[in-house]
Amino acid sequence: MKKTLLTLCSVLCCAVLFAQVPATEKQALLDLYVDTQGDQWINTWDLNEAVADWHGVTVENDHVVSISLLFNNLNGKLPASLGNLSKLRILELSFNKLNGEIPAQLGQLSNLEVLALNANGLSGTIPETLGALSKLKQLHMSSNKLTGTVPASLGNLTAVEVFNVFDNDLKGSLPAELASNNNLRELMIAENDFVNTEIFSVVLLSNSGSGLNLKSPSLSPQAKTIIAIESPEDGN
Repeated sequence: MKKTLLTLCSVLCCAVLFAQVPATEKQALLDLYVDTQGDQWINTWDLNEAVADWHGVTVENDHVVSISLLFNNLNGKLPASLGNLSKLRILELSFNKLNGEIPAQLGQLSNLEVLALNANGLSGTIPETLGALSKLKQLHMSSNKLTGTVPASLGNLTAVEVFNVFDNDLKGSLPAELASNNNLRELMIAENDFVNTEIFSVVLLSNSGSGLNLKSPSLSPQAKTIIAIESPEDGN
C-alpha cells in the first residue's frame, strides 16, 4: 500500500513538472519564434525545454498568460496564431524590429490587459478588432509607422487606463468615447495629425517629456491638466 502511494505521488509530481500548455498555444509561440528569427534573439529559447522555462514566457495553470520580450531583437512579422493564446494577459514586445501589420487576430485575446508594441517598425492600420479587448488596461503602440485613423471600435475599451499611439502617422478623429472614459489616466497622442484633441480634458506630454506637439489648433480650456509621463519601461 505504501509503495502504491509513493508511486502515485511520483506520477503526480512528474505530471506537474512536465505539464504542457495546449498544443495550439505552444504552436503560437513556435510561430513567433520562427517568424521573428528566434535563433537570433538576444535571449533565445531552448525548444527542448518546457515552455514555462522559455525566456519571457509565464505559464499559469498550464496556459500561457504573459509574453515579455522587450529589447530582444525580434525581427519579422507577428504571426496570426498569437490570437490562439486565449488566457494571455500581457503581450510585451516593445523595442524590437517587428514589421508588417498588426494581426487582426489579436482582437481574440479576450483576457488581454497589456498590449505593448512600442518602438518597432509596424505599419498599416490599427485593427478594428482590438476594440473587442474588454479587459485591456494598457495599449502601447508608440514610435511605429502606423497609418490611417484610430478605429471607432477602440472607443469600446472602457477599461483602458493608458492609451499610447505617440509618434506614428495617424490622422483624423480619436474616438469620442475615450474622452469620457473615467479610467483613462494617460493619453499619449503627440506626433500624429489628430483633429479633435480639444475634447480631452487630460493631455500628456510625449514620451521624451519635451512638450506637446499635437499638430492641431491650440488646446481648448478643457485641456486643464498636463501631466509628464514615464515611458513604459520605467513601470507604466
